[in-house]
Amino acid sequence: MKKYLLLAGFLFAGLGMYGQTVNNVPLKDIDVEYVLIVGTSKFMSTKVTIEIDFGQRTKLWSAGKETILRDEKGDKVEFNSMIDALNFMSANGFEFVDAYAITTGNQNVYHFLMHNKKNKT
Repeated sequence: MKKYLLLAGFLFAGLGMYGQTVNNVPLKDIDVEYVLIVGTSKFMSTKVTIEIDFGQRTKLWSAGKETILRDEKGDKVEFNSMIDALNFMSANGFEFVDAYAITTGNQNVYHFLMHNKKNKT
């Protein structure tokens, strides 16, 4: 019985992974060669929020809101670190290409370039 409960837990955990969207596009349906994930740390927290740029069209006044990764409820997805976000993206079919950080004020903004494994030639 425990085996079935454990298996059911893994299945439901896997289903939750596909509820994330960027600009109302499911992460698994982003069909581009490259994406850029931009991570910023939250104020007074160790968590980071990432934005995903895949070349999508954004509105002038809501540009930051449209690139944030959101869960199935529409809430921002937070990660423990940029490595947590990197592992998440890898589990969703993307592979790491390059990274760099820019310091703005006293805050580091991390940029990770990812390649879509589905478009591998």
